[in-house]
Amino acid sequence: MDTVPATDAKTNFGALLDKAQQEPVTISRNGRPVAVVMSQTAFEEQQRAKLELLRREIEKGMASYRRGKMVSAEKAFAAFERESER
Repeated sequence: MDTVPATDAKTNFGALLDKAQQEPVTISRNGRPVAVVMSQTAFEEQQRAKLELLRREIEKGMASYRRGKMVSAEKAFAAFERESER
């Protein structure tokens, strides 16, 4: 993922948008990342993936509940975080 200083992003906004169609672009200010610009398609794909992950985790929880096996909220959220990092 390319990183572009905020001043360059502002000056060359059209080029930034073109580059973002190929891959996400990090915008930095004073050397620190502050934002990411990505295509609408990539954003929608990311949102769908997050929603699917959430649906799978909910179904796992419901299956455990139906079997009478309960998991604490802490364990459930820890498992969700591990899964989302993959």
